[in-house]
Amino acid sequence: MKLLTINPGSTSTKIAVFNDLEPVYSESIPHTVAELSRFARVSDQFEYRRDLVLKFLKDNDIPLEFDAVVGRGGLLKPVEGGVYEVNAQMLSEMEHPMRNHACNLGCRIAHDIAGRIAGCRALTADPGVVDELCPEARISGSPLLPRITTWHALNQRAIGRRFAREQGRRYEDMNLVIAHLGGGISVGAHRLGRCVDVNNAFDGEGPFSPERAGSLPSGALIDLCYSHRYTCEQLKRRISGNAGLAAHLGTTDVREIVKKIEEGDEKARLVLDAMIYHIAKAIGGAAVALDGDLNAILLTGGVAYSDYVISRLRRRIEFLGPVFVYPGENEMLALASNGLGALRGEIPIKSYV
Repeated sequence: MKLLTINPGSTSTKIAVFNDLEPVYSESIPHTVAELSRFARVSDQFEYRRDLVLKFLKDNDIPLEFDAVVGRGGLLKPVEGGVYEVNAQMLSEMEHPMRNHACNLGCRIAHDIAGRIAGCRALTADPGVVDELCPEARISGSPLLPRITTWHALNQRAIGRRFAREQGRRYEDMNLVIAHLGGGISVGAHRLGRCVDVNNAFDGEGPFSPERAGSLPSGALIDLCYSHRYTCEQLKRRISGNAGLAAHLGTTDVREIVKKIEEGDEKARLVLDAMIYHIAKAIGGAAVALDGDLNAILLTGGVAYSDYVISRLRRRIEFLGPVFVYPGENEMLALASNGLGALRGEIPIKSYV
């Protein structure tokens, strides 16, 4: 089967064409700040990004003949994991999403190309708002602030399925701790095919990461909010964007930080080791959420390419269970895998309501 996958991100639009799970064409189109600054809202980028996808297809002589177009999921209301048909309800809610992010354009572009041009199905899979938390995980120490999830559901669940296949088993029959280590970090406790606990990686919970602050001291954060030193928008940037490694060391590039460490930079060593320490604590907490009954710990995401990070993380967590590493984000393959499974009837196609 032939699938077109589309993944709009904050600084790029990724496009790939698959024959079954074999990538035939792929492209990551970068977007500069100057290019995107002419759009008042993320939603205003729809036609610009859609036209880039169509230009890519035309430039590579790829006919608009697909069995499905699969777009990255947006930040809608919480849903169960799985594959969803892009429908009118989803498109309507994308006009006022819970958070503004380029991923919200994925299902809109997929629907437009699939319905208006290619004449096939438009699908999306495992958006970042997948919510399968157990009841206890939803409760925080304040009734005003129940826990919610925004995490790397697409990649985590795809890696869980991939690992299960490699073991000759089903993802739905295994207990796994899966850590996505990227610009943001999410650590999920996957029990029998459902992620029963995971940190809110988008909004500032869990370990700090290359660009996010993670959990912070609540009282001190409230004091900072009322200090009049920063605007609301500036403080949000201190939570996500100019936070984590970026705030401490001025870069999110782990390779650059490791190079500084090799040159004797002790501050760089301390900060990176601290991030590894907090990731390990989160993995330990996820193991507890599974009552210590886990088949494996899976490490994925761009930071998983770093031998420095993985070797030190292994030493802290391998007593919990066997550790397997799947570097990279794998999102395009994950979209294709979900789409193909849905078309073959192996994964049910759900309706968004």
